[in-house]
Amino acid sequence: MRSRLRAYAPFATSGLQSLLQYRSMFAMTAMTAAAGAAVTVFLWRAVYAGNPGTGPGGFDQRSITTYLLVAQLLQVLHTNRVDDEVAAEVYRGDVAVMLVRPVSYPVMRFFACLPVVGANAVLVGVPVLGLFALLVPLTAPRPLDLLLFLVSTALSVLLAFCVNLLTGMTGFITTNTWGVRMVKQSVVGFFAGQLVPLALMPGPLETLARALPFSGMVDGPLTLLLGRYDGWTAAAGVLAGQLVWVTVLTLLCAALWRASLGRLEVLGG
Repeated sequence: MRSRLRAYAPFATSGLQSLLQYRSMFAMTAMTAAAGAAVTVFLWRAVYAGNPGTGPGGFDQRSITTYLLVAQLLQVLHTNRVDDEVAAEVYRGDVAVMLVRPVSYPVMRFFACLPVVGANAVLVGVPVLGLFALLVPLTAPRPLDLLLFLVSTALSVLLAFCVNLLTGMTGFITTNTWGVRMVKQSVVGFFAGQLVPLALMPGPLETLARALPFSGMVDGPLTLLLGRYDGWTAAAGVLAGQLVWVTVLTLLCAALWRASLGRLEVLGG
């Protein structure tokens, strides 16, 4: 197992080296994230300004601010470029090179995206969170809730990787994946709770959103961060739901890659 993991280390290293060549990109990402968060946060703060206590969805002004700000930062973590890069490699035919390498392409892509996630967290997430902490009051989580949130965030990153990998691999079916990626971005943003908290959605729509894997990408971690769960059973249920969807999507990625691998072998002779 250790030797297998060592075989993928160079992909993570090369990904980090590539990022260091485009350091200005993180400044642009941070400004974009801060601007998007500002629009969303101050809009919803105005909505809750007339509610001195708990308002719609069980939120007050502090908690809705925290929810929407962290939701924007989670979206930054989930932007791992896997869908763009896989789609580009499929389009150019570079993915065929993986057939002669003794590594798994999906696993290689996972290790290659880890530096992107880590850099986004440190160079974008932390500064933006610090900036807004100075501008608006936020809800301070309990230590246990913060720990649960960190575990849930790790699972949400795995979910985002699987969703993005599946999106990129649609390039085996359609030549141009731009439309698929745009649809994915809109669907995930809505049903994950990034744009509107799931608790504010109409009953049937909320039920549908919670049944989909996307809720584990944003709403699940924030439910734990803000302590919006009823006891340990509910908190464990959030993590278990994420783990189940990670398993299902991982199996789906493996099945799609095997099918795509057979297609590449046939077309490549």
